[in-house]
Amino acid sequence: MSRAFTPKVLTANTLLDGDVVYLAADDSWTPSLSNAVLLEDEADAELRLIEAGQQHATLVGAYLVDAIQGPNGPEPTHFREDFRRTGPSNYFHGKQADLSVGA
Repeated sequence: MSRAFTPKVLTANTLLDGDVVYLAADDSWTPSLSNAVLLEDEADAELRLIEAGQQHATLVGAYLVDAIQGPNGPEPTHFREDFRRTGPSNYFHGKQADLSVGA
């Protein structure tokens, strides 16, 4: 017996700079998980995953991530994805550098 489908967000990395991106409701890609569309239909999620996998010129490594609806948009249910959305941890650059400017 297969597991019941749980809500997901679609994520990938941009080809040129490797940034983490998420599929938004308008089918664009956003760097913010809170702007991602929460996919609640399994067939729709699988179709969007296939379509993302065909965007070879702009994306790599597309996959579906378990998520729940939070107060500010989707939130990951696994620590790996929560960690991944903050960017690389070896030194401050990208998203982390932007966050440290206001500190």
